[in-house]
Amino acid sequence: MVTNCLNCSNEVEEVWSWRGLFYREPQFLCQECESRLEKIEGERCRGCSRSLESLPSNLVKEDICLDCHRWDQDPEWKGILHKNDSSYHYNDFLKEYLARYKYRGDYAFAKAFSHSIKSYLAKMEYDHIIPIPLSNERLYERGFNQSTALLEESEVRPSHVLTRLHSEKQSKKTRAERLRQVQVFRLEGCDVRDRSILLFDDIYTTGTTLRQAAKLLKEAGADEVSSLTLARG
Repeated sequence: MVTNCLNCSNEVEEVWSWRGLFYREPQFLCQECESRLEKIEGERCRGCSRSLESLPSNLVKEDICLDCHRWDQDPEWKGILHKNDSSYHYNDFLKEYLARYKYRGDYAFAKAFSHSIKSYLAKMEYDHIIPIPLSNERLYERGFNQSTALLEESEVRPSHVLTRLHSEKQSKKTRAERLRQVQVFRLEGCDVRDRSILLFDDIYTTGTTLRQAAKLLKEAGADEVSSLTLARG
């Protein structure tokens, strides 16, 4: 069966391996497009998965980046988000790919990352896996929640227990504005007391959105809240 690359439409050549003789994961990107995805490897921040190898020394505090260090220095936010894991650098290729996926309605593009998401979740165990919700306005514009679609294509049944009250671009705010921001999420009728929770989103940029969701869940009694994102911006 011939498969065409989701990104460039060229034919995908199957790569055989000993593992593949017994179990073969479907491939959705050709080798050239796959090679343009940059996996985060080497030393990374234990808080947010940012690569530490490319950061100047003044932006690193022991084994975390300066941004995570600042979050930990704030009593209101310390320990709210246990950690974030990201798989890829948010490079130009992934930025364009995700733009086509999110803003042009190419829902099938989520298939390209199903294997990496499945592989991560196979090693972990959580009571709830919660996609970061979109505001009603954003959901209407796009027609679907990109984070929910990524989980569903990875054969994960998401817990839809958060709703978003409004949507503002966090990256356009100053750090002080992000820290002062009023809670943008609401928890919908779910008992999360003593539960282990994984938040899921496509991109980690400032970390504010994930921490706001984590804070709400922690205040509701969650034991630990971590996050998984496809890319680290």
